[in-house]
Amino acid sequence: MTDADFTVLCCGGGNAAQVATGLFAVRYKTIAVSFFADEAAKWKAALGDEDFELTIPGGKVVKSKPHDITNDPSVAKDADVILLVVPSFAHGEYFEKFAPYMKPGTIVATMPARSGGDILFSSKLGEKAKDMVFCGFETLPWACRFTEWGKKATILGTKNNILAAVTPVSAARSALGKLQGLVGVNPYVMESPNNLGISLRNPGMVVHPGVMYGRWNPEVWDGKAKEAKPLFYQGVDDYTETVLLGMTDEVQAVARKMESLVSGLSLKDGCTLKQWYLDCYDGQMSDTSTLKSCMNTNAAYDGLTHPCKEEEGGFMPDLKYRYLAEDVPTGLCFAKGLAEILEVPTPTIDKVMIWAQECIGLEIMVDGKMAGKDLDKTRAPQGMGITTKEAFMEASKISA
Repeated sequence: MTDADFTVLCCGGGNAAQVATGLFAVRYKTIAVSFFADEAAKWKAALGDEDFELTIPGGKVVKSKPHDITNDPSVAKDADVILLVVPSFAHGEYFEKFAPYMKPGTIVATMPARSGGDILFSSKLGEKAKDMVFCGFETLPWACRFTEWGKKATILGTKNNILAAVTPVSAARSALGKLQGLVGVNPYVMESPNNLGISLRNPGMVVHPGVMYGRWNPEVWDGKAKEAKPLFYQGVDDYTETVLLGMTDEVQAVARKMESLVSGLSLKDGCTLKQWYLDCYDGQMSDTSTLKSCMNTNAAYDGLTHPCKEEEGGFMPDLKYRYLAEDVPTGLCFAKGLAEILEVPTPTIDKVMIWAQECIGLEIMVDGKMAGKDLDKTRAPQGMGITTKEAFMEASKISA
């Protein structure tokens, strides 16, 4: 098969999805798919007959043209790779809509997978899942922004390497080779032993809710508008660092407990948040002595601010932004749910979760337990009917 015949579906219409589409369309038959409202039609109209322009680090402009931009799920029938670069709460919708059309051996990659993506994929595809290849990427390869929606975008920085796990493991070498071809030389796609390691490594589930909590919870914020949008990563202070360290340590306790139950299981990639920064942004941080300094001095984060809305003559936090609305249900809920199954205490995660669920209007935890009426809207194992160690291991394709 030539590059021109190799068909990639790139799903989504946000910053990263448009960047990925522009990048892949240089070499491959790339079809952009979005099921969100009329986004596909708007993007198609915005681009018209022009090429998509992507500015890469160093200032070079790369031009390409997607084969199509559509909301028709039947295009999945021709796909060799389906890449989901959509908010993780939408993954289930894409899995369900593509399922009737997908051919055996299709590689379905989520970028990023967030947590529990492999379990969700299997539950949505049912019997058909065994004929497919699922790949969970730990994160996005790039920090990127639109310069003109639908027509131009810029890659601000590229990670040195990113991890990806493949289910079934037997398909890993072939699948990761194809995916490396898509993203290019950088970042280097490294194989992770299992998707549970990717799920527990998920940096977004700690960083985003943790930094939001550290800045806006009632203990530290008076509820009044700020004169300027606070810096997000570069504004992390000692208090927020303590929150983040508490959360990441609790996730570590979950990983170690799981390893103690399953002989030979390696969750080494479910590392601490600081180690994640060292792995992904080595050379882009001027001070790596602490977690706070890694975040404060990361060049890829220059100028990025808290999500805010203008009101009261200043800036108020957008507490329904994806940092809470996505990363709590599809990330933190998985870690907390597994912790509960394994009987691992998580006092810091609990505090953040109880605050965050009020912000996003979901009932997840009740009386300290994962028993809220909205659990089915999350990736908590309990929301998918999994409440015992045995059931979790079976769903995760892990055997004790």
